[in-house]
Amino acid sequence: MSDSLHIHKPEDGHDHDHDHDHDHDHDHSHKLQPVQKHDHGGHGDSCCSSKVAAPSLIKLSDKPTDGARLSSFRIEAMDCPTEQTLIQNKLGKLSGVQQLEFNLINRVLGVTHDLPSTAPIIAAIKSLGMVAEPLEQGTEAPAPIPEKKHWWPLALSGVGALAAEVIHFTNAAPTWVVAIIALISILSGGLTTYKKGWIALKNLNLNINALMSIAVTGAILIGQWPEAAMVMFLFTVAELIEAKSLDRARNAIGGLMQMTPEQATVQQADGSWVEQDVKTIELGARVRVRPGERIGLDGEVVAGSSTIDQAPITGESLPIEKTVGDKVFAGTINQAGSLEYSVTAAANNSTLARIIHAVEQAQGARAPTQRFVDQFSKIYTPAVFIFALAVAVIPPLFMGAVWFDWIYRALVLLVVACPCALVISTPVTIVSGLAAAARKGILVKGGVYLESGHKLSYLALDKTGTITHGKPVQTDYLSLDPSTDQTAPAIAAALAGRSDHPVSLAIANAAVDKQFAPLVVDNFEALAGRGVRGEINGQVYHLGNHRLVEELNLCSPALEEKLFALEKQGKSVVLLLDTSGPLALFAVADTVKESSREAIQQLHDLGIKTLMLTGDNVHTAQAIAAQVGIDEAKGDLLPTDKLQVIEALYAQGHNVGMVGDGINDAPALARAEIGFAMAAAGTDTAIETADVALMDDDLRKIPTFIRLSRQTSNILKQNIALALVIKAIFLGVTFAGIATMWMAVFADMGVSLLVVFNGLRLLRK
Repeated sequence: MSDSLHIHKPEDGHDHDHDHDHDHDHDHSHKLQPVQKHDHGGHGDSCCSSKVAAPSLIKLSDKPTDGARLSSFRIEAMDCPTEQTLIQNKLGKLSGVQQLEFNLINRVLGVTHDLPSTAPIIAAIKSLGMVAEPLEQGTEAPAPIPEKKHWWPLALSGVGALAAEVIHFTNAAPTWVVAIIALISILSGGLTTYKKGWIALKNLNLNINALMSIAVTGAILIGQWPEAAMVMFLFTVAELIEAKSLDRARNAIGGLMQMTPEQATVQQADGSWVEQDVKTIELGARVRVRPGERIGLDGEVVAGSSTIDQAPITGESLPIEKTVGDKVFAGTINQAGSLEYSVTAAANNSTLARIIHAVEQAQGARAPTQRFVDQFSKIYTPAVFIFALAVAVIPPLFMGAVWFDWIYRALVLLVVACPCALVISTPVTIVSGLAAAARKGILVKGGVYLESGHKLSYLALDKTGTITHGKPVQTDYLSLDPSTDQTAPAIAAALAGRSDHPVSLAIANAAVDKQFAPLVVDNFEALAGRGVRGEINGQVYHLGNHRLVEELNLCSPALEEKLFALEKQGKSVVLLLDTSGPLALFAVADTVKESSREAIQQLHDLGIKTLMLTGDNVHTAQAIAAQVGIDEAKGDLLPTDKLQVIEALYAQGHNVGMVGDGINDAPALARAEIGFAMAAAGTDTAIETADVALMDDDLRKIPTFIRLSRQTSNILKQNIALALVIKAIFLGVTFAGIATMWMAVFADMGVSLLVVFNGLRLLRK
């Protein structure tokens, strides 16, 4: 049937052009378009300013050479920003190194360089007390191996520190005995801290290990042996607890990797079925999955039917029916029947693998708050060190104060002023938020988007495939001739069945359940821009649009009124006619998803205004907008028109998000503060290029994302405020001469643990 079956045919090939099979045609190549993206406040080459999030990326040269290559290294000791800074500073001085990529979750470093070998890189990292294990190109890094540590050195350190304090307090032994016990405590518990501190100082890096080493050494030099031992013990314990807490954030993402079974049942050439490692299964292989088993690889069902729990991929709460021709995803759970599917993606390229990779990359993309904290600490730490030095020297030299008292206060100041809580709070919070989003079927491509989501005040939405299902269905049938009331639907279905147009398919599909007897259509003819004609049982029939009715002089005021009423509802109207006049009227529309109404209401509850942008005509746009409660609708828009609307909203001072599922939304998606891609499951380009990819068609995930973004933003602000306020209070206590060094450790590391635990709240279900 011709395109003219749409009474209100848009003048461009717009919104409904991707109605056909929209689940498979998501093209988000807009990220490659020359459209200026709204500035997120990135600095220089920060990966956060890029649409495609990458691991924490550091460019050391703006002029890469043609012979540059990427070498990857597994560094077991590289698991926090402290080690990253050391490595960055060290390799930054190495000639030939052009770019560094840090993946702290997998403890992998990527180095782009033009060196003849990787030996200088390995040696430079070794000088920092770390071992760089080269990874072969194309191989995945093995999961981090938990470091096994003996418990007795820490226990000995604790017993020694406590004994030194008790003996000193009770005067039970000479000072030299206290000194020996304290020294044993410091060496057994703090040797690692001293080693890291010395490496940091050699590389002119005042990190937490360097400051703690200076403070403990200073305490020893002024004879505060018990305090030196207690400070080192408490610091070591706090570091251990902190490491365990950070592991929880890493495990939240690492848990995704365990969703895929290691083996699957594969059909062999002789027809037999054999258990096989999923990593060795080739594309096109036939795999069987029994009830209760996890699906090992992405594929397409070739035999059987079942219900699949897709929550690990899409976050959907209800199982989905799957039958021949449907897609299945690795990591999902087969609940009922037995299925056989043909493998469509290798184990390292499955939808789940791409999600894991995207989340790992996103954790390295630094959010605005994290960039601020990193820059702040670069200035703050040296300033604190100089200030502590001044506190130790100026009062005794120029004010006649006691050297011992002010050196001690300076050491306390060094301990309490460490920016550890500030530095560690942001990555923990961001990683927790990214993992929490992934659990809900929301793939966020970087901390910058997770953090900026709370600022959205306007959300623009495409219509087809976003608010609606994207597939038209018959919504109305009206008999216009009582004598043909029983036969008209069968005749219309016979004519419509000869066409592949979406509107005709909707009419033909509506007749399937009624099981009409098949009718033979003779002399079938398509009428360009109007409809179709054919003969059934010797009688000529037409199935077409308003224009065809007018051409046949078969229209009437009463019929015009009926057409206008349906058109106002955004429906396309098709009429069945014989030579005497209209016999029946069919209305077809793209129906609204039930989830859309609830999603729009939730957005309004969050104070976000909504705007629908569509290429469909204004009547359709306004009708759909009214059904779901959207604030405003604009129709007859070309892709460039959508971009202009987004630009206009920015000019009015709004932060705008855009939701779409096709290339026609590309310019608007690229310009928006955050571009949301719909139904990204199984679609490579959407997962790889969207700012936020919703793994199913449920629009309710956007308000979920915004609530998560607001919670993340609040926790980041709480953590920064908590760290700064407690440090300010303790600074006053230090100058008053009340604070002791072990109290300072409690204050500093206590705040660090508080902000870590606060950030981990995002992982709660």
